[in-house]
Amino acid sequence: MDTKLAVAGGTGLVGAMVVEEVRRIGATPVVVARSRGIDLTTGEGLAAALDGVEAVIDASNVDTMSAKRSIAFFEAATAHLLAAGAVAGVRHHVALSIVGCDRVDLPYYLGKRRQEELVAAGPVPWSVLRATQFHEFAGQLVERSPRPFAMAPRMRTQPVAAREVAAALVAAALGEPAGLLPDLAGPCPEDVGRMVRDVVRERGPRRLVVPVPMAGRTGRQVQDGGLLPGDGATLGTVTFDDWLAHV
Repeated sequence: MDTKLAVAGGTGLVGAMVVEEVRRIGATPVVVARSRGIDLTTGEGLAAALDGVEAVIDASNVDTMSAKRSIAFFEAATAHLLAAGAVAGVRHHVALSIVGCDRVDLPYYLGKRRQEELVAAGPVPWSVLRATQFHEFAGQLVERSPRPFAMAPRMRTQPVAAREVAAALVAAALGEPAGLLPDLAGPCPEDVGRMVRDVVRERGPRRLVVPVPMAGRTGRQVQDGGLLPGDGATLGTVTFDDWLAHV
C-alpha cells in the first residue's frame, strides 16, 4: 500500500528537502503550499490534500521579525493542519521547531513556541523536532543585509545541515508519535560572525561584515547558551565548513 506523507511548506528550504527524502524512501509526498492551491492560513484546500495521508510533516515558515505576525501565522497554520488532520484520520503530526524557542524570546521564536503549544494540546498524536539554525543561516543573513554590509549577530549556535533535518523529520513521521524529540544539532558550536565572514569570503559578495551585539534580555539569553542544544541531543555529521565547501 502506498504511504502518503503530507509536507506543509513543501516548497521551502527544508520542506523541499523533505519532499525529496519522502520520494527517496519510496513514499508519496503531498506538497502543501499556496503554489499548489492550499492555504494554511485559511485552511483552503487542506481537506482534499490530507485525504489518505498517513502523517503530516509541518515545515511551514513565515519570513518575519514581528512577534505578532509570527504568532498569527503559526496559530492559524497549526490550527488548520490539526483540524484537517483529525478529520482525515492522520496518524501522526510532526512539527519542525527551533532549539531555544522555549528559552530565547526572539520575536519569531514566540510564534514557534505557540505552535508547539497547539500541537501538544491538539487532536492528532504528535512529535516535535527542534533543530538548531541551518548552515544556510549565515547566507540568509548576508542576503537580508543592506548593501554593502553583512550583518553578523554576536551569537553562538550549533548549525546543522538542512538535509539531515529533513531526513530526521521523515524518519520521525514514519515512527510512532513521541512528543518532544531530542534536539537535533550539528557536530560542533560555531560563532555566527565567523560563519558570515566565511560565506562572504567563499561566495564572493562584496560586503563589509558588521558585528551586531544582541542587547537586553534576549541578548543575555543567547549569551547563556540559549541557542545551543540540550543534553541528549542528536548530532549531525556535516560541519559548517564541509557544507560551505560543497554548496
